[in-house]
Amino acid sequence: MEVLIYVLVALGGLILGGAIAAVLCIILPKKKREAASQKAEKIIQDANDKSKKIVDEAESKAEKLIANAKAESKQEIEALKKEAEKDINERKGEIAEKERKLDNREGALDKREDAIITREEQIDKKRNEYEERLQALDLKDKEVQTKLDNILVELQRIANMSIDQAREELMAKVEEKESKKIALFKEQMEEEAQSQAEDRAKTLMCVAMEKYAQDVTCEHSSSSVALPSDDMKGRIIGREGRNIKNMEQLFGVSLIIDDTPETITVSCFDPIRREKAKLTLEALIRDGRIQSARIEDLYSKISTEFDDTLKRIGEQTVFKLGLPRISSGLFPYIGRLKYRTSYGQNVLDHSIQVAYLSSVIASELGLDSVLAKRAGLLHDIGKSIDAEQEGSHVQLGSMLAKKFNEPDTVINAIESHHGDAAKRYLISEIVTAADTLSAARPGARSETLETYIKRLEQLETICKSFDGVQNSYALQSGRDVRVMVVPEKISDEDAKVMAVQIREKIESEMQYPGQIKVSVIRETRAVEIAK
Repeated sequence: MEVLIYVLVALGGLILGGAIAAVLCIILPKKKREAASQKAEKIIQDANDKSKKIVDEAESKAEKLIANAKAESKQEIEALKKEAEKDINERKGEIAEKERKLDNREGALDKREDAIITREEQIDKKRNEYEERLQALDLKDKEVQTKLDNILVELQRIANMSIDQAREELMAKVEEKESKKIALFKEQMEEEAQSQAEDRAKTLMCVAMEKYAQDVTCEHSSSSVALPSDDMKGRIIGREGRNIKNMEQLFGVSLIIDDTPETITVSCFDPIRREKAKLTLEALIRDGRIQSARIEDLYSKISTEFDDTLKRIGEQTVFKLGLPRISSGLFPYIGRLKYRTSYGQNVLDHSIQVAYLSSVIASELGLDSVLAKRAGLLHDIGKSIDAEQEGSHVQLGSMLAKKFNEPDTVINAIESHHGDAAKRYLISEIVTAADTLSAARPGARSETLETYIKRLEQLETICKSFDGVQNSYALQSGRDVRVMVVPEKISDEDAKVMAVQIREKIESEMQYPGQIKVSVIRETRAVEIAK
């Protein structure tokens, strides 16, 4: 690089001297031009000398730099060569170590292969011995089977009965004998259970009061709104049905306007929506201004007031029962139960009754009556939202109880009062029993005459389907059935077995309220004739 700079400087000097001479020749007169020419030649000569000197120095420096570069590159090459030789030696060492390890591993594999071959030889030897023993056992088995066949043929000839006939007769005798033993054993166990400790007696008493199911549905799904006159029907319908369409869409209900004088029917399975629609209609009728804007304003106002009413009903119910520390978030859900019915029974009234009954039973058993009352009140809390959310009222009730931090005893009572979960507390048994007592009391739930008669007929038909039954009678609205048997066909032990079988068949084939007592009656007569 330095040589190139020197060369460029020399060339620049030559070019500059020539340029100066040319300019002087043009500008200056002849004599002065000659003097100038001489000076220019001298300048050019000096420039040539300097440039030559510079070039020589540049060549000398270039040669020196080239020599230095060659020396440095040679040193670098030798250093790189040494480093490469070092790496090669290290790699050779690693390769030798790996080869040594591979040799060791190969030796270990050879030993293992030899051991495997030896093991296989032993296994082959044992397999041959096993096959020989199997062949010998097969021969002995055939001999034994031949002897057994001969013995069975001889036994059949002596007994004059086939194997299947003998098996059936034996099974019949065993079944007859064992069924009586089972009935006697069960009776004995029940007697022993009655004399158990106090805790066991409490549990049995609670279980004995438990649960029933019924398939009659008579919930209300409509409400009636009284009108001051039939002219109001036209105003409610509106021009081209605008008002009634707006109401149905806004309320989420069906408004039925028929020939019934001075009455409109509000139909909806959601009792809360139905009640809000009914209150809004009554307010519109009182106000007289039935317009779209007025309908929306009144509905919004009544919905807000109705939500406050629900909360107030729940608060009053909790205060009436004297339950402490219930979350205020549950109050609206408790209030919603007032507008919910189940089998024709108001759910809030039913829940209050269950709370009182649970408290009484818990007090008699020496348990926490306040906690039992709390569980009784909230056992059907899921029915307040089962019309709006997916899931059974048991699942929804458990969700609400967990959301508002109810005790685990209350949650278990909610989850288990219909048998959906195991009862882990005696209070859960108490709530189930109280639920049954509240629902089964006279007039609590509706049942049609036709359903009642069919249930009694089905009960008597099941009893008469058993062999040896002379007649059967369903008493006390189907809660007690008396079965009369033929004494010559059914013994006392058979009667106990039949009672168990009838009970199991009733439980598997029928749905019924409460419990059914099965009584199998066998008459014993002693007859003598005096002559």
